[in-house]
Amino acid sequence: MLTLVGMSVASWAIIFQRRSILAQSLADAKKFEQKFWSGMDLGKLYNEITARAGSSSGLEALFVSGFKEFARHKKQNTGSASMIIEGTHRSMRVALSREVEKVESGLSFLATVGSISPYIGLFGTVWGIMNAFIALGEVKQATLQMVAPGIAEALIATAMGLFAAIPAVMAYNRFAKNVEKLESNYINFMEEFANILHRQAASLTEAKQNVSA
Repeated sequence: MLTLVGMSVASWAIIFQRRSILAQSLADAKKFEQKFWSGMDLGKLYNEITARAGSSSGLEALFVSGFKEFARHKKQNTGSASMIIEGTHRSMRVALSREVEKVESGLSFLATVGSISPYIGLFGTVWGIMNAFIALGEVKQATLQMVAPGIAEALIATAMGLFAAIPAVMAYNRFAKNVEKLESNYINFMEEFANILHRQAASLTEAKQNVSA
């Protein structure tokens, strides 16, 4: 019983925490996309983000990772446009994996609580009913009043299991959908940003070839 209470309290703590983090992540992504597509100079945007205290997260982390790699290749003036974008894309994929891992944190615990809590509750119920009948067998005259409290107490374990499992399953499904939506937004931005950088890299390569000619 105490195990189920502990799992329920822990799952509710994670539910409130994940709800806040995912809502903030979705809002931050929307806010950054508006600034990104406003026509602001990418170098200026990069300097603005890196000048702030603390590390960037979400789309900002993808942007910083990609632009930093692109600027490094651009400064070294090495490789073709395709090679530059390949390195930039690889850097952003690493950042993407890191950011998705952050927002997914805690969801596996909710899935575990949702899957095993009913079985723990059922086990407690079976155990309680067994004890009730064992106690009943030790008396000469059995009555409903004697066995009812033990069975009722045993059934509470099932109720506690469901009380822990149902919110955890509902929260997990909702959060998993939000994470999938957020990851899709991140991937779409990454591809669009890579296309922009590819055009810039191609222009630089073409200009360099014209100068050489």
